[in-house]
Amino acid sequence: MPAEVDPGLAALSDQLVLVAVLCYAVAMIGYALDLAFARTVEVSPDGTGAEAASEAEPALAAVGGPAGTGEAATAASGAAPGDVRDGAAVETAAGTGAGDAAAGSGAVSGADGAPSGWVLRAGPAAVALSWLGLVLNAGALLTRGLAAGRWPWGNMYEFVVAMCLAAMGAFLLMQLRYPVRFLGAFVTAASALGLGFAVHSLHVDAAPAMVALNSYWIAIHVSAAIIASGLFIVAGACGVIFLIRHDAADHLPSRQELERVAHRAIVIGFPIWTFAVIAGALWADKAWGRYWGWDPKEIWAFITWIVYAGYLHARATAGWKGRAAMIVQLVAFACLLFNLIGVNIFIGGLHSYAEVP
Repeated sequence: MPAEVDPGLAALSDQLVLVAVLCYAVAMIGYALDLAFARTVEVSPDGTGAEAASEAEPALAAVGGPAGTGEAATAASGAAPGDVRDGAAVETAAGTGAGDAAAGSGAVSGADGAPSGWVLRAGPAAVALSWLGLVLNAGALLTRGLAAGRWPWGNMYEFVVAMCLAAMGAFLLMQLRYPVRFLGAFVTAASALGLGFAVHSLHVDAAPAMVALNSYWIAIHVSAAIIASGLFIVAGACGVIFLIRHDAADHLPSRQELERVAHRAIVIGFPIWTFAVIAGALWADKAWGRYWGWDPKEIWAFITWIVYAGYLHARATAGWKGRAAMIVQLVAFACLLFNLIGVNIFIGGLHSYAEVP
């Protein structure tokens, strides 16, 4: 390890990454429990939505009550409309349904069919672990940068660690404003896998920046690319859920809500990615004397920009919504991933700074 590098801080950075992986993994389990057993998503007419704990309470029609009440009770109990006669309450079907729910949920629900207390606490605990993992992830990057005396995204290992930080940060900040906790299981899974992949396959020892990267432009260009990538990961997670969601999956958010969250993330991330592409061209002019040289990294960054621009344009002008729009944004997300992994690992060029071991 070079003398300029602080080995203690470098080791601390590696340890913080491992603990962050653990936090994200445990948080993923908590989000999954919350999504499967404890919460449903209610979307309000204005599109903001609200999350509420789901409760399996039997609905009974009062004897002699209004016809609407009897019909609602019949629908809630699962009995056919013809089973309600002379205003009598349909108690048998409701009781059977409650019993089946309690038997099927096992330890995750109480005697009345409502989720058990520990299941209801899984969601808030997962959020707390996500914030802890975010702090540890940021600490790993900070100590890595201090150890090497430079910005901590000078190779692919550091870029992936930073991109996982950006994805979790984007998700947690969006959660402060919008009811998007349903994304937690997917974003934490992606972040845990990304950090695990970085540690297992991409890790290199901390070292001073190579001459080509020793510029203030790395703080401008790469930082913008990392932030935009984190937002695009959130949008990509929504797209994957959208395509695999079944109509009967009531515990998952509606397709309209998934599309709304993905669009918000892309609307924020696209200008940042545009800035990253422009900043990269300015850095290329300063470093190599030209703004554009058809380098593979430049080409795929531009292709990614074109596909995301096509998604926004089609949605705004042609009215593309639903599956077609989601497929377009997932194609853009695939271009983003290829730009990160395929170009850095399999294709050479002036941007080949991945330092993959």
